[in-house]
Amino acid sequence: MGSFKLGKMTLKSLFGKPSTVLYPFEEKPLPAGIKGHIENDIAACTLCGTCSRVCPSGALAVDRKEGTWSIDRFRCVQCGSCVLNCPVPCLTMAPGYQKPSRQISRDTLEKPAPSAEELAAKEAAKKAKIEAAMKAKAAREAAK
Repeated sequence: MGSFKLGKMTLKSLFGKPSTVLYPFEEKPLPAGIKGHIENDIAACTLCGTCSRVCPSGALAVDRKEGTWSIDRFRCVQCGSCVLNCPVPCLTMAPGYQKPSRQISRDTLEKPAPSAEELAAKEAAKKAKIEAAMKAKAAREAAK
């Protein structure tokens, strides 16, 4: 009885479609509900460090002074707690597999320096806020 099962399995594997693929060259369709890997929109990131504090494996590192956000992809367990706890929606779980690598490395992203136009707009907004606060204070004092 056992040899019939073995023969059936052997014939099926000889003439059927293989159940594996040659991964780097062929990709298997992604299963439903796969979490994937973390991606960061560094331009929107405020570098608050919440993601690195809630990461259970310590895969994330944020350096505000240097303006960098880095991830050790080999330590990341794709739990998604950093994405859930991020106050700014800059972290996402992108579906897909991580590219194979032969050595352990950290992916580091640097926050781009703001342009002169952005700095001028920010300064004008700050100045307008201060003027509005001064007018409100003057109106309160005049009402007394």
